[in-house]
Amino acid sequence: MSRASFAVSSFVRPAALLTACAVVVAAGCVQRRMTIRSNPPGALVYVDDYQLGTTPVSHDFVYYGTRKIRLVKDGYETLTVRQPFPVPWYEIFPLDFVTENLIPWEIRDERVVDLAMQPAASTPPELVVSRAEQVRLAAGSLPPAVAQPVPPPQPIAVPPPAPAVPLPPPQQPLVLPPPQGFEGLQPPRQNAPAQGIPSLGMP
Repeated sequence: MSRASFAVSSFVRPAALLTACAVVVAAGCVQRRMTIRSNPPGALVYVDDYQLGTTPVSHDFVYYGTRKIRLVKDGYETLTVRQPFPVPWYEIFPLDFVTENLIPWEIRDERVVDLAMQPAASTPPELVVSRAEQVRLAAGSLPPAVAQPVPPPQPIAVPPPAPAVPLPPPQQPLVLPPPQGFEGLQPPRQNAPAQGIPSLGMP
């Protein structure tokens, strides 16, 4: 074998091996997809409490099992179901290794869930009040509320005005007689200096 042919063969073998490994790894695949439809359509979909969109809606999933599906739409009762997604036979161990890695084509696992919603019934106010009372009694927090009649307002008694008390007549000023021995004296004038005090302005 020549040196050139040996170099080519030494290059081709690893490349062929890598290509074969890539083909084997990318050959088998299982595509899992769920589609949720509702009657009527347009309901908001929650799967395991994650919002997916409005019906009809499709979404890929990885694991099998039971999923919680909740539909919400105005004018309809909220619908919650536990939907099982059983494992198919080709995904049971050890066959899952073959279907996931060795089969040279894609396997599509489509799951369709059809759900019917019920219109919301109008609840009478009396039923709402009775349910609230039942919840309150079950909680044990407060005693049941009993409607007490409101008494009519009582008139306010205003006492009669008190009778007028007569005032005593005004008293006459008391005039005392002058003391004895001072009958002939006149009171001093207002601007005259007091008697017995010499004027300070004149020598």
